[in-house]
Parts: sequence; C-alpha cells; structure tokens
Amino acid sequence: MDSAAADGPHSGPGPAANPLGHGPVLLLTGARLADGRVVDVRVSGDRIQAVGTVGSLGPLPALPGTPTVTTGARIDLRGYLLLPAPAEAHAHYDTAFSAALPTPPPDTPDDLIRRVTEAALTSLGYGATAQRTHVRIGDVHGLGRLEAVLTARQALRGLAELQAVAMPRLLTGRAGADGRAQLRDALKLGATAAGGCPELDPDPAGYVQLLLEAAREADCPVDLHTTAADAAQLARLASAVAPLRPRVTLGPCGAMARGASTVLATSGVRVVWLPQNGGCTGLEGRPSGRRPGLVTELTAARVPLAAGSGALRDQSNPVGRADPLESAYLLAAGGELDPEAAYDAVANQARAALGLPHVRVDAGFPAELLAVRGDSLAGALAGGHSRLVVHSGRVVSRTSAVREFADTVALALPRQCGGSDC
Repeated sequence: MDSAAADGPHSGPGPAANPLGHGPVLLLTGARLADGRVVDVRVSGDRIQAVGTVGSLGPLPALPGTPTVTTGARIDLRGYLLLPAPAEAHAHYDTAFSAALPTPPPDTPDDLIRRVTEAALTSLGYGATAQRTHVRIGDVHGLGRLEAVLTARQALRGLAELQAVAMPRLLTGRAGADGRAQLRDALKLGATAAGGCPELDPDPAGYVQLLLEAAREADCPVDLHTTAADAAQLARLASAVAPLRPRVTLGPCGAMARGASTVLATSGVRVVWLPQNGGCTGLEGRPSGRRPGLVTELTAARVPLAAGSGALRDQSNPVGRADPLESAYLLAAGGELDPEAAYDAVANQARAALGLPHVRVDAGFPAELLAVRGDSLAGALAGGHSRLVVHSGRVVSRTSAVREFADTVALALPRQCGGSDC
C-alpha cells in the first residue's frame, strides 16, 4: 500500500513542530492568496504586520532600545490558500447534536455546556473564528440555555469569539410577560443581541416593538427570524427596524415573496441566508426550503447578504454541518453566486452581520485567517479538507487530512501532501 503523507501545513525550520503554542510572532510562508499571488505573511500580536514576496520577511524588526523579536513559529503554507477567516452568522448551539437525543433532550447544565462547546469547537475547526448562536429563553427554559452558552463563551475566550442572541418565544400580552422579563434579564446577563421570531407571537408587530425597546435600552443589535413569506408583514417589519440600521439582521427569509427584496434594500437591514435547507429550529416546524432564484434577487437589489449554517444535527436538520465552506460551496454550486462572492458571504459579509471589522490579507488588518488546502478558491470550496485557523494572531486549530490509495505506485498518482514532504 502507498500511503499519502499527512496533508497539513508544516512548521520549520527543523523537525515539524506544533504551531498551536507559538510565541508573539507568526510567519506564514509560501501561501497563495485568492488573487493568485504567492506571499509570506508576518503576524504580530492580533494584527497582520507585513505581507511580502516569498523569502522577503524575516524576524519582526526591533524597536529602538529593544531586542529583535524572534520567538514564534514559521509555518510552510505551500499548497494552501490563505483567506480571511469565515464567521458563523447564524447557528443554534443550544440544540446542537440533539437529533440523536431523547425528546425532549435532557438539557442539564453540564449537557448543555458540553454540546455548546463541542458545537463551537466544531465550527472553529472548519475555520469560523467568530460565531453567533441564537438561544431560546423563557418558558420552561428560563435563562438556563443562555447561561450555558455564556459559560461556554468564557471557556472559549482566546480560541473563538462567541456571540449569543436571546430569543423569547412570546412578548405581547399577558402570555408574554415572562418573555419580556426574561429578555431584559438576558441582555443584562451578557447576551450580545436581542432576537426571536415575531411570526410565533399572536401580535408580530407588537413583538417587534417590544424587542426594539429592549434593544435600545441595552444598546445592542437585533437579529430576527422570519420566513418573509408575507410581503406586507415583511414591509411592516422592515419599516419598524429601520431606525436601528445597520445593527439589524434578518434570516433566513427562505420563502420571501417575489419582489420583496426591494423592501429590504431600502430598509438597510442585512439578510443571513441558510443554504443547507433554508430553515432552522428558530422557526419551528419543518423547514420550508429555499426559493429558487432568491439569492440572485437579493444580490441584484444590493441587499447585504451573509450565509450561515443554521442547524448542527438537530431536529430541523439532523445532518446539518457547521462548515462555512459548505455554505459557500452550496451558494456557488447553485450558480447564483461566483466562488468569490459565495466565500465573501461566509467571511466578511458574515463578519459585518456580527458587527466585526473587515479582514483582508494585508498589513494592519486583524489576523483572523484561514489556510485551506487548494490552489484556487474554487478548488478550496470543492474539497479543501486540511485547514489551519488563526484567531487574534494565534494558531487555534489545525486539521490535517490523510488520503491513502491501494496499489498506486505503478499508476504514479499524485501524492496528497503539503510543504516539504512533497
């Protein structure tokens, strides 16, 4: 048997080392950018310090009176594409991996913390250094699920940025009193944004007004669920949230009526699309699917469009994946976006939906990076399994794929390897 070498980036010089413990300087060499250039990238702290031609970058120059900084890692990224790190713009980690659990799931604090943490690390391993999860509050849940997410967020600090959206089911009338109180408490406790699904409340317009009042009081963004199937209701929703733009996100809008994209374009809200199946557990019931041509309509209307996963193996999608490149692949494979726009939807457009700064592989930008095996963006989306993830200037995850073939010597098939092992 001919075994292919591990398809992963290599540290150097000298024997391969684990880059996850590197010092203040990180040198990424021989990386290909999306525009085809092959460069070296030097990272210092949480920023990209320099980008230059291969071999042009050495240790970080010393400041007057200080020694040259040389501690860190040099990682050979030949055969890899270096990209701005993606972000997970719409997830439901409090229900992650619950499809295989009893109904209802146990939801003990320890079980919730474990599943939320596993979900966040799964997404991080695929490259998402920033993530937003929607969390149900109120009813029988109280604030238990949110507390589990916030505990996981603290444990993940330094590895990934995790945001939580508090989702009360009801807000209006006597039945919504608990939801109103829980929402205020959730935002004081540390929820990043206010959210929910107005369509589940008997008074959707009243739900939105109460949510906006809580968001203004807490000075936080709003991230709402809607199918957008009712054009008139969508117009009222867009009008109501317009004063908070650009801090308003809607999703997944999978059943949006034709022509309604112009309403969103004038309101200035962002849309997070869920390419896997167009739905998520936040909407309740079976996913309605994705209307063909909707992405093309939204982009033609210049509605800011991000993409997310939606579900990670819960009842709304038992085979849901937390891979942003899967979402980008589905957008590109459907022919509605080219690979560059599809990747932007899970990278900088997703970061914008989370209120995070733009990332470019250039000096001065945040060191939020993903190195993925491939010679082009199309190739990476088609099958980039090996990945190296950089968050705040530090390598926080690496995945190395190994591919083996039987009796391949005579066929002289190409080896799947990276860097100096080729």
